[in-house]
Amino acid sequence: MPKETAVYTHGHHESVLRAHTWRTAANSAAYLLGSLRPHMRVLDVGCGPGTITADLAELVPDGHVTGIDSTEDILAKARATAAERGLANVDFVAGDVHALDHPDDTFCVVHAHQVLQHVGDPVQALREMRRVCKPGGYVAVRDADYSAMTWYPRSPGMDAWRDLYRRVARANGGEPDAGPRLKSWAMAAGFTDITTTASTWCFSSEEERAWWSALWADRTTASSYAGRAVGGGHATRADLESVAAAWRAWGAAPDGWLGILHGEILCRK
Repeated sequence: MPKETAVYTHGHHESVLRAHTWRTAANSAAYLLGSLRPHMRVLDVGCGPGTITADLAELVPDGHVTGIDSTEDILAKARATAAERGLANVDFVAGDVHALDHPDDTFCVVHAHQVLQHVGDPVQALREMRRVCKPGGYVAVRDADYSAMTWYPRSPGMDAWRDLYRRVARANGGEPDAGPRLKSWAMAAGFTDITTTASTWCFSSEEERAWWSALWADRTTASSYAGRAVGGGHATRADLESVAAAWRAWGAAPDGWLGILHGEILCRK
């Protein structure tokens, strides 16, 4: 069975986790919530620090949720999240979405948020998600489209950030513009009953701008993404400092606005 070949672009620097721990089922998986039932067994692929996973566990109180991710460090954070919330119907294990360590037809729902943009073979990942999903169950996936991210005021420095990020992500084996491709990948994986939707994140208030711009400025200069950008010959340290300054300038603009488009698929097996 194929194994993961891509490198996770972001890593788990504090600036990355600052964003990931903000995610909830409400702000990141609303398109799925109406299909959940209390008894369901759920697999959360790429669970990260476990905030969405914990929400899903609360929404299936008579069922069970399993979160998987690639490293034990981030799984330890996810376990701590679940423990802080007193959840007994959730567990976390290391795994690779290209070769899931679960029998066929195990889960009622298989969910992945911002995962397929980072994997080496998204079609194989979806085949595996489909394999472990029960007949009549759902595979639910949401991914951003970096090419469609937009902001105001316009900024050459922000344009440079998006261009650089997309180059680094693709050099790492991923596809940063995954959102619009989800339906195509699902069809290639064998799904025929596919509901497609889109949703957005929007950051505009003073508090939102300060938070989002600071975490991306820090991520640009201090995370593993920064090391890969420089190590891969995509940017110099001076380039990264310039991009970080552009993020801070956008965050300081009182009329600043940023929108992030996400593609979503809800596939019935």
